[in-house]
Amino acid sequence: MSAAAPSPLPVIVDAEPVPRSEEVLTDEALAFIGELHRRFAPRRAELLAQRKERRDEIARTAALDFRPETAHVREGDWQVARAPEVLNDRRVEITGPTDRKMTINALNSGAKVWLADFEDASAPTWENVVLGQVNLIDAYERRIDFTSPEGKSYALRPDAELATVVMRPRGWHLDERHLTVDGEPVPGAFVDFGLYFFHNAKRLLAKGKGPYFYLPKTESYLEARLWNDVFVFAQDYTGIPQGTIRATVLIETITAAFEMEEILYELRDHASGLNAGRWDYLFSIVKNFRDGGEKFVLPDRNAVTMTAPFMRAYTELLVRTCHKRGAHAIGGMAAFIPSRRDPEVNAKALEKVRADKDREAADGFDGSWVAHPDLVPVARASFDAVLGDKPNQKDRLREDVHVTADQLIAIDSLDAKPTYEGLRNAVQVGIRYIEAWLRGLGAVAIFNLMEDAATAEISRSQIWQWIDAGVVFDNGEKATAELARHIAAEELAAIRAEIGEEAFAAGTWQQAHDLLLQVSLDEKYVDFLTLPAYELLG
Repeated sequence: MSAAAPSPLPVIVDAEPVPRSEEVLTDEALAFIGELHRRFAPRRAELLAQRKERRDEIARTAALDFRPETAHVREGDWQVARAPEVLNDRRVEITGPTDRKMTINALNSGAKVWLADFEDASAPTWENVVLGQVNLIDAYERRIDFTSPEGKSYALRPDAELATVVMRPRGWHLDERHLTVDGEPVPGAFVDFGLYFFHNAKRLLAKGKGPYFYLPKTESYLEARLWNDVFVFAQDYTGIPQGTIRATVLIETITAAFEMEEILYELRDHASGLNAGRWDYLFSIVKNFRDGGEKFVLPDRNAVTMTAPFMRAYTELLVRTCHKRGAHAIGGMAAFIPSRRDPEVNAKALEKVRADKDREAADGFDGSWVAHPDLVPVARASFDAVLGDKPNQKDRLREDVHVTADQLIAIDSLDAKPTYEGLRNAVQVGIRYIEAWLRGLGAVAIFNLMEDAATAEISRSQIWQWIDAGVVFDNGEKATAELARHIAAEELAAIRAEIGEEAFAAGTWQQAHDLLLQVSLDEKYVDFLTLPAYELLG
């Protein structure tokens, strides 16, 4: 099919000019986004309404189960499309935002894949949205470089094999206020996907690769069906073969964990795998079961490792599902940031990373995530030891795995309780992350860990849940709004003393403190922290 005619009504851009934005926001690209919006935004709105209905049902029943109406999909004999060669070996994937320095470092990192993130690792300022697209185009044209304020230069390694880009657009729930169609803001997912696909699909095909995507925050197979319809339309619109797009879906919501096979089935001509994302998954459990009683109260987030029984059920089901259907199973994030000054901290943390990646490789995962280039060789060694020269282990069908609905939501199977220090850590990390996000930074190093928006979501959700449940901590104190306010005030004062009055005044610390308390203490639980945060974003 030839390219469709431009939209009859323009897409309105309401934003201050960003350097080189005219290269990205072309009339043709905006016409494509306008078509995406008009065709698919109504269905997106219906699906968001269905999320609320599902959540209300969970609130009534405190239960979840596999869908009886899709049993035929789970029992059927089908496979996803064969992986393109450049996505067949995914043993190490690095994640990060699409700023210029990260783009260069990620492509040079030695990882097989770079998750180029417009979602949780990127605060959606208009500058980040537009310049991220510019940076990716420049990288594909090998005309990207960067010099830091300290004078350090970064450039792509000549003739080196660069990581294959798998781009992550924003989730369905987020709007882009700077672009409107017929007076409505365009969903951020359509903006990120639309600009990237329109400008790069043919450019990537000429390089022997293609437009590949990570799909975040999916809550049902119907949401996957919408993405699939978007892909079919986009490929027809630009005249490229169906099946050129490939998508990996993050199973990072508890409802999606019950629909893994259905999600792969809906995307089967475009699917390349599923990924296990820990923090958002825990956030989703709290969100959906927040009024389900004591048995759904999570302990400190750092106490919930992937070996917790309910997390093990989730990851083993993911591997079995993927390999049964010919898809890649990609493991979770190693978020540790190596310290240049503390070898003892490094040694302990790297040992934990190594053990985590060894476990994933042994369980049958085909690859895993890291947040820092120094962790690429660590993760690669774990997967090399299991894979050898094989690109993946999709032939390990894990028919020994049998997971029930009860096992997936057996939160009380973990022998750990919330602690006072866990509350303090949630407040500390929440304030520090939100402050950086409000300044336009989505990936933030805090206490030697690379944190993103999922970190803030689980932090504020745990504060909310513990107060709502009246948890009594190990030191005898009860979780209350007053206690959270007291700890937050202490943390704000400690930050002021740590960084100095001038730096404190230059930041957004009070706003971050106030927003964390708002979303942690309000009786009405807001679905996503980033919704009220976006209203404060410059």
